[in-house]
Amino acid sequence: MLILDSSALFSMEGLPDEEFMCPPGVVDELARHKDGRLVLWGDLLRISDCTKESIIKVKDAARKSGDLGRLSDVDIAVLALAADTGGTILSDDYSIQNVSKIMGMPFRSVGTKGITKTEKWNYRCVGCGKWFKERPDECPICGSGMKACRKK
Repeated sequence: MLILDSSALFSMEGLPDEEFMCPPGVVDELARHKDGRLVLWGDLLRISDCTKESIIKVKDAARKSGDLGRLSDVDIAVLALAADTGGTILSDDYSIQNVSKIMGMPFRSVGTKGITKTEKWNYRCVGCGKWFKERPDECPICGSGMKACRKK
């Protein structure tokens, strides 16, 4: 079972002959972009929700690595669905791959090399330079934006 994120659905090249599944948010992303490839998937793609328990597990793992601020709700649902089904994630998103590796879930890249090691992230305000372990929407001190930086 392969759990697809949007990058895998956008690619559609070199996909193995296996069963495909994704959360509803992935399909919504393609529909929002009016991507015509969505109709080509037809009955090949099973759409399924993930459990709330798996979402909590994914968020905990992503919070520990610093990836939580880099993942969308759809990315989290992809990871949670893989946790629920024991499937392999098909994604070019490095944060999805990072959390997948941390959680011990298999993943494959579609069009990129993919990650070779896990990373941990901190966030630095681009205005005042203050560091944060989790990513706020904006700096609580000066209101500037945040930049993700690999933790050393």
